[in-house]
Amino acid sequence: MAPLPTARYLLRAKDLADARYCEHLCVADLAEAAGLSAAHFSRLFKQTFGESPHQYLATRRLERAASLLCTTDWSVSRICFAVGAQSIGSFTSSFRRVFGQTPRAYRAMYPPAQSQVRIPHCIALAYGRPQNRTFREDGPHAGP
Repeated sequence: MAPLPTARYLLRAKDLADARYCEHLCVADLAEAAGLSAAHFSRLFKQTFGESPHQYLATRRLERAASLLCTTDWSVSRICFAVGAQSIGSFTSSFRRVFGQTPRAYRAMYPPAQSQVRIPHCIALAYGRPQNRTFREDGPHAGP
């Protein structure tokens, strides 16, 4: 059986970064997913994808943060930690470097997330609750 091309192993690491960007991942974790040493992995990743694994992971986190800023009413600090950033200060400066403005200014360019809801909030609350409040899993089954 012919060996798989190296790019296939690199895609495994890239998929891992895409799926688990919010966790504390380091280059060694990504290299392990690719089955390569960290130094060799970093060189091949940059050669193949045009940016280092660390840059790719940081970009992925910032892209997700931008999406959350537009579609949720979460605070900037909650978004910061939800995407795996380690501190609000470094998150804000990285966001400004990539998007040209602070996270708050970026959010201000879009309508509030509440305006994107298609049903009134009171209806969502009323119908999102369980209808049978007397249901117990530990009691006898009352089936036919």
